[in-house]
Order: sequence, then C-alpha cells, then structure tokens
Amino acid sequence: MLTERDVDRIWFGCGNFGGMGSSPKLRHAGDSEEQALELLDHARRVGLRRFDTANTYGGGVSETVLGTWLRSQEASFRDSARIATKVGNPHGCPTGETPLSRTQVAHHIDVSLRRLGVARIDLYYIHEFDRLTPLEETLEAMTRAVDAGKIDRFAVSNASLSDVEEVRSLAGTSLASRFEYVQNEYSLLATADAEELIPYCAGHGLRYTAFSPLAGGLLTGKYRFGEEPPPGSRVAHAADIYANYLSEQCFAAIERLRQSAEGREQTMAEAALRFVLDTPGVDGLIIAPRRIEHFASLGLARSDS
Repeated sequence: MLTERDVDRIWFGCGNFGGMGSSPKLRHAGDSEEQALELLDHARRVGLRRFDTANTYGGGVSETVLGTWLRSQEASFRDSARIATKVGNPHGCPTGETPLSRTQVAHHIDVSLRRLGVARIDLYYIHEFDRLTPLEETLEAMTRAVDAGKIDRFAVSNASLSDVEEVRSLAGTSLASRFEYVQNEYSLLATADAEELIPYCAGHGLRYTAFSPLAGGLLTGKYRFGEEPPPGSRVAHAADIYANYLSEQCFAAIERLRQSAEGREQTMAEAALRFVLDTPGVDGLIIAPRRIEHFASLGLARSDS
C-alpha cells in the first residue's frame, strides 16, 4: 500500500466530472454529479486533500461539482484542502479571442472563483500555451490576479523546457515568487521529461506533478495487444489520443510491469504509481479513479479521516 507520505503527494483529478477532459465530444462519457460526489467523498476518506480541475473540464461542470462538494464540507476541511484549476484550453475560448489573452484570463479567473465558491484559487495553471497570445500579456494578467489576491500560486502545464525557462525569464517579481508547479504527462510509457525537464524543475525549486501516471488506464492491465478496448473505457472513447501507446513495444513494457508487480505482490496500478513517485525530482502525481474500488487497486486504503 502507499504510505502516508505518498498520499500527501497525490492530487485527486476531477477531469472526468461532466465529461472526459475538455473535449465537447466526450461530454457523454463523463461522471454524473452523483458519481462525482461519491468519488470525492471517498477521496477524502482515503486521506486525499488536494484536488485538481480546470475551467473546461466537462464544460465547467467539474469546477461546479467540486465547488458544490467543498461547500458541503466543514470549514476545517475546506481550509486544509488545496484546489488547483486551469485556464487556456481552446475549448473554453470564444471565436475571435485567444485562450490566454488578458481578457480571457481575467474573465475565467472570476468564473472559476464563482464556480468553486472560494475567495482565492490555491494553484492556478496555464493549461496549455496557445502560441498566439504574447506570453508577456498572459503573465501580466496572472500578475494582476496575484496582486488582487485572486490566486495564491502560479503554475504551467503541458509545458516544454523552453516554455518553463521563458516563463521564469519573463515573470515579474511578484509572479515569479509564486511560480511553483509544472504539470506534465509522465508515466512508465511517457518518460521524456525525465531527461531534462524534471531535473531542471528540481534544480530551480519547481514542483513537478505528473498527470496520466497510468497512461489512460493502459498500465492497469485491462487492455490487450491487438484486441478491442473494453467498452466505455478511456481508450475506446478517445483512441486517437492513445494511439501511440497501442504498439507492440508498449505492450511489452506493460507485460514487464505486470511481472514486476506480481513479484512484489502489488497491483499493476500501484506499481505504475510507485514508478512515478520514485522518479527523482517528481513531487507528486494526479489520479482520477472512476469507481470506488479503483482506490484500493491504487494502493489507497480507507482512513475515514
């Protein structure tokens, strides 16, 4: 099982609430509000205190549901919980605007605050760089939000090493002092960041957080090479996103994980998380279980705290 220290490094991902990620085409594939609230309750029971969402997950439903749940918790828990959300996904941008323009950033910060029902966002991400808005403009908007007390800490996601370097170079003093996190995909099947970006983050005081540590569920062992994915699974709904993982080489790596996990009396999912957590320089990771029983398979025991 994961240790208490491991649990403190895990964020509960709310990307499946009301849809699967940000894509409007996958709204039908998401968790209902009832399901989401049950998952959040259990996340708390196993000791999770960090929650990750975005303004475009489920078209905004994710933030709304998370906010509804937070308001139902006692004040002491709300004060100890940490909430991360994001701006910059093109699905949240109206025609004629760019996702990270100063007007869009300012607008979506206020929308997110209202949906989440909080006075300040603990951790606010650039979801992805739109490559159209000058970065100086985006960082200026973030600085204004910091100075206004609307966000506490600043972060970037889906970022290259050069993106992180540029943000550090251009951020003014007040924003630079709040720049703490980098969130990228990292798993046994996606290790590119281990070469340069993760060591860079560790060397510059940035906390690297891995999303998709189970590679869309492939590292749980529920898929088989050359076979159709299980109905309703993430790969079945978004095969194009995971096409690069459906190779014979990747399934050979998955089989090695299976054998290693069996030798250590772990589930494949727990072994996959252990790989990420044990990577030098990785601060934490995001999980997004969709059923209560999935928590146990990840090595998360109920604590009833």
